[in-house]
Amino acid sequence: MPFLGFAATFSLLFTSCYCFLINASLAESDQSGWSPAGATWYGTPTGAGSDGGACGYGDSVEQPPFSKMVSAGGPSLFKSGKGCGACYEVKCWTNAACSGNPVTVGITDECPGCVSESVHFDLSGTSFGAMAEPGQADQLRNAGILQIQYREVDCKYPGTTIAFHVDSGSNPYYFATLVEYADGDGDLASVELKQALEPESWQPMQQSWGAVWALNSGTRLRAPFSLRLTSLNSHNTIVATDVIPAGWTPGETYRSLVNFDA
Repeated sequence: MPFLGFAATFSLLFTSCYCFLINASLAESDQSGWSPAGATWYGTPTGAGSDGGACGYGDSVEQPPFSKMVSAGGPSLFKSGKGCGACYEVKCWTNAACSGNPVTVGITDECPGCVSESVHFDLSGTSFGAMAEPGQADQLRNAGILQIQYREVDCKYPGTTIAFHVDSGSNPYYFATLVEYADGDGDLASVELKQALEPESWQPMQQSWGAVWALNSGTRLRAPFSLRLTSLNSHNTIVATDVIPAGWTPGETYRSLVNFDA
């Protein structure tokens, strides 16, 4: 009898451990690619957080394709501006109002004080509420602070090509532009400019701030300009040929014919 009792106990323990291992394995598999982060929200409950913020997108964050589904990023997401435009899926499960379904947000602002976790999203009110069960967005926003999961994903702006908004301080010797709506990585490692009549001469632009890139030539620049963009993670490169026309105007936005493959 003692042996039978031992055998039964061992069998029960083995079965319990076996099931635990299977369940743990399934849980790990289900969460593949997801990492933990903290989340808060700012601005108005159904707003875009701020009017463009530290990336420089201005009121574009209110309009399609951003449509207020944006976030400020802590230092590890903002990356001193190099993280502007990157896209992430976020989801929550720690509050009764959480749906558990992922929503996609783009990084459009900086949250320099968001350092309580290694990764922190300060979401717009709209995107924070989008993580909720239907009809419970206000209830979720009332939580204020959440533990969430996130993963980086390709940005996808169907039917939208990359746009270049010329900085208002640009002049014949200094050219700066905001780069918007890049598919794929969303964020950029480098931007280069080629002047008219210089088919092989690409000049590196410097990241001025946020998603604004600038070239301080010292000599008069000759338009039209072509711009060559290299994405931050995948290192894909595309060229917007003659996208800035002769007679360009500071403050104007010029739409290219190209985008990265998402």
